[in-house]
Formats: sequence, C-alpha cells, structure tokens
Amino acid sequence: MASVILIPDKKYNVGKIIGVGQNYAQHAAEMGGSGKNPPVLFLKPPTAILAEGQPIKLPGYSNNVHHEVELALLIGRTGKDIAAGDWRQYLAGAGIALDLTLRDLQRLAKDRGEPWSVSKGFDGACPVSAFTPLEQIKDLNNLRIELEVNHLPRQSGSTAEMIYPVDRLITYISAYFTLEAGDIILTGTPAGVGQIVSGDLLLARIEALGEIKFNVA
Repeated sequence: MASVILIPDKKYNVGKIIGVGQNYAQHAAEMGGSGKNPPVLFLKPPTAILAEGQPIKLPGYSNNVHHEVELALLIGRTGKDIAAGDWRQYLAGAGIALDLTLRDLQRLAKDRGEPWSVSKGFDGACPVSAFTPLEQIKDLNNLRIELEVNHLPRQSGSTAEMIYPVDRLITYISAYFTLEAGDIILTGTPAGVGQIVSGDLLLARIEALGEIKFNVA
C-alpha cells in the first residue's frame, strides 16, 4: 500500500487523492475556462502516487502528457462539513505534487462528456514529495510555486493566486466527501502547463516546502 511520510517519521496510508481543477484564474483561461465557476473536483487512486527517486513513466496510450505543479495538502483526521475556521484541526501538513495529465485523453473525455479518470488517475500520475508538518509553515496561502523542465522555467506563481484558498477548499470539498487521515488534496496549478517527453528532468519547488526532482523515463 502506498504511503507518504510526514516529517518527522510519521506515516499515513494514502487514501483518496482529490484534485482541484481551475483554481488559478490564468490557468483556467489557458484551458478555455473563465475561472468564475466553482472548482472542478476529480479523483486519483492511491496507485497514482509516485515517490521521489522513481522515474515518471509515460503511458503508451497517450501522446501528450502535461505537467502541473501543485500545493498538496495531507489530511490528518476524519472530518465532514468542516467549517472554514476549523480547517487547521484536520490538516497534518503540506507538500509538493505534480498532477500529471494525459491532455489528449482529457480533451477527448471533455468532448464526449465523460469523466477524467484515465487522464488524471493512471499509474504514477501523482509524483509527490514528503510532507512538511503544518506547524512549520507560516502561510499556505502565500507561497511561491515554480516548476522547471530541463532547467528552464515553465510555471511560476503564488498560492495567493488561488481562487479558493485553503480554508475554502477544505470546506467546499468536505461538503461532498468525508475527509480521512491519509487523503491528499491537490489545490490546483498556476498557468504554464505543458508537455513532457522522455529524458526530461522536472524540478518543482514551493516556498517553505523545498523542492522535488523527477526524471522522465
């Protein structure tokens, strides 16, 4: 069973991974959205988790795999209908994640009105860092977030640009899904998403959380 590590030395079995789409206005615009609607929610299975040190493997059934760097939130206890002022009681920590997306299959699913399960949830679709305890992070809603591919900048922004900040996201999501220890929330990505290919080196960093590197096999 996949696990993530919360520094220092506490492990959680990964539950559901809840993705949030179009939570940054500029990214919503580059994907053809307005950024004015409630965020899109989708799920990734635990088998999507990929730990640092393991290579990203591009599936043979897609010709257009995109990177999306995201602030990841690790749930530490069960909660439902969580009030905005209570979110800290349910959050164990935060980390860096890549929401890998099969853009060609996602666009096909959109055209057909089908779910994004394959395009977002394939094996290895969620490379993720270790998690930093919440008490070590000053402000989750004001962190620089960046991604480089082969040492060239691709994405750059701040979590201050999120349409739904962390407290509102947790309230919104917990109205639909009971959150449990080990669940991970991916909070959306800034503009600049793009294709990755075999041989690429991805470096993602978020202020106060460090950085992660992944090679594309």
